[in-house]
Amino acid sequence: MPKYIMPDQLHTPAGDIRRVGVELEMAGLDLMAMAQTVADVFGGQITPNNSFEIDVTNTRHGTFHVELDASLLKDHAYLDYLAKIGIEPENFEEQQDIELTVTQLARSVVPSEIVAPPIPVTALAEMDELRVRLFQAGAKGTRAALVYAFGAQFNIETASLSASYFRDILRAYVLLHERLSERGTVDLARKVTPFIRAFPGEYIRLILQENYAPNLTDLIRDYLHHNPTRNRPLDMLPLFAHLDHDQIMAAPVETHLIKPRPTFHYRLPNSQIDEPDWSLDQPWNDWIMVEKLAADSNQLAKHCHTYLEQPGEVVAGMMDEWMSKLGKWLDR
Repeated sequence: MPKYIMPDQLHTPAGDIRRVGVELEMAGLDLMAMAQTVADVFGGQITPNNSFEIDVTNTRHGTFHVELDASLLKDHAYLDYLAKIGIEPENFEEQQDIELTVTQLARSVVPSEIVAPPIPVTALAEMDELRVRLFQAGAKGTRAALVYAFGAQFNIETASLSASYFRDILRAYVLLHERLSERGTVDLARKVTPFIRAFPGEYIRLILQENYAPNLTDLIRDYLHHNPTRNRPLDMLPLFAHLDHDQIMAAPVETHLIKPRPTFHYRLPNSQIDEPDWSLDQPWNDWIMVEKLAADSNQLAKHCHTYLEQPGEVVAGMMDEWMSKLGKWLDR
């Protein structure tokens, strides 16, 4: 049975149980089959919006979104391209026919996605029932084809709103990045795409400096200077947009795609939904390792110092130590 490690900091600053949103990308199923599976597990009503988006409303956790994950399709921008070559639907029925054709073509390369509403971290195991049902229905994951750069993403509500907390999460993540990639066997198709490019070395060296203690404005400024993109395995832009909307919206980043929310957007893990021995607890527990290292000020300071002195040698020994601890946590 999957076993989810709970974070040491279980509550938000307001005292509520922290929540997490899960995004699962896949192929092999049409959107209606995915929506029906969601409704079978969580209840609710299926409400199609168009050929590319379906909502499952009034579930026990809120509204799930099921969609083809391409803004070109969801915004019907493809119609402009078709118009340029003389293809324009004359009525609603013709537009529906075009949408069906585009959907069938897109499904070979564009992931279908289930976006869950924020649920309490204590209820995460419920998402595994959905994963199993999707697997049984024929969903395909990252390693089913070379072109499937599919991810399983978490939007994890923060336990604090302080700049030092965010800095330490970032520090812990960059220190653990290589071994997290190894543990999750991040697929080559995902590594070569731009979606989860590693943080640049100059930024890593900046935030690991012992005297790096920025306020929130300066932390965001430094992040934007070195990472003017959503394409990071730990994307901080939704969180920073929630905290300082104007600063993010004035930056040269993909502002139209950023959804402000008080969460860490953890984008690294594969979606191995079609592998029977895989479960969401594996990438989730890897994330907990980041939180635990971030909260251990002595270990974090030691590893920051060692990385800056010996960046090629620190990761293996450090991760062996933390993987050993993770095993002990799982055995509790």
